[in-house]
Amino acid sequence: MSTKINIALLSLCAVLLFGIQVSAQTDSGKKETKEATVKVYYFHLNSRCATCKAIESEAQQDVKELFGSQVSFDAYNLDKPEGEAKGKELGVNSQSLIVMKGNKKIDLTNQGFLYARTDPAKFKKVIEEKIKPLL
Repeated sequence: MSTKINIALLSLCAVLLFGIQVSAQTDSGKKETKEATVKVYYFHLNSRCATCKAIESEAQQDVKELFGSQVSFDAYNLDKPEGEAKGKELGVNSQSLIVMKGNKKIDLTNQGFLYARTDPAKFKKVIEEKIKPLL
């Protein structure tokens, strides 16, 4: 009788361990597909004013603070081949701050020029309000 109980317990443990392993794989798969589905791109030229530099630094910092690894941030120089190619891909040919999720594109360039230097807190709030619904 104790042999039957031992076999039953071992079988139960094996089923539980297998279930936990499958669950862990499924959870990690969900995280990978969920991470960085929202992307923020900042495009600039070689010649940059103080406001252009502020847009990049404030946006990058705000995205990191507000969303961590859920949202990626990449800056591209349109005067370099890689930046020019990415700009063509997204339909950008001048200084721009763009939020992308799939085919949805939100242009935050105007808000960046208005607030990045003069009211960084308001700029951060705009970034949060525009990106949060996309997550």
